[in-house]
Amino acid sequence: MPANPLPTKIGIVLFPGFQLLDAAGPLDAFHLLSQQTTLNLSILAATTEPVHTQTWAQDKQGSEFSPSIVPTHAFADAPTDLDMILVPGGLGTRGPNGEEKPHMAPVVEFLKSLDLSGKGNLKWVLTVCTGSEVLARTGIVDGRRATTNKRAFNDVKAKHPNVNWIAQARWVVDGNIWTSSGISAGMDLAFAWISEVFGEDVAQYVADRSEYDRNVEPDNDRYAERWGAV
Repeated sequence: MPANPLPTKIGIVLFPGFQLLDAAGPLDAFHLLSQQTTLNLSILAATTEPVHTQTWAQDKQGSEFSPSIVPTHAFADAPTDLDMILVPGGLGTRGPNGEEKPHMAPVVEFLKSLDLSGKGNLKWVLTVCTGSEVLARTGIVDGRRATTNKRAFNDVKAKHPNVNWIAQARWVVDGNIWTSSGISAGMDLAFAWISEVFGEDVAQYVADRSEYDRNVEPDNDRYAERWGAV
């Protein structure tokens, strides 16, 4: 386990159409962790209005099935002393033809405003699913190893050719940047990060509290083959 001080301030970036489990899976692991160590959560978005999960795919189907999360801070008022930040993905990151959605521009600009080098207060950047594609728009992932949702993998790889995208990966760690595959992989990423930072005993205890069967092998990802990621 690295030397103290341990991180205490975690932020998550939300946007319309984020994938719920991308956010809720890791957050619940951190929520249980906060019963053992002091943690504080900041939920960040363009405004403090509730952020919904409705996407163009649901609109097309005629579905209205959209849980919302209320941010604690707008980007303009975000804390400047976060230790770690989490970026989920989801269909809200892009349109039906892969086009960038206008509501993502403030997200990318906010990320660009942060010191993502790991040398300042912000020591870790975690992404789930296509959150890595959003992070890649800042340029911070160029020349580094990363992964993403395997159904979207080939499109993401084509869009950001300067990133070393790893297809056969449940999650990838490159310095202070931690990226995971799609949706539920974010939970394995969260427990891997807890293990690295707080210790394996703590990570396994929290997983057992969750009654969650962890994947502890970062390159064990059957979905790369399932969805034709190359």
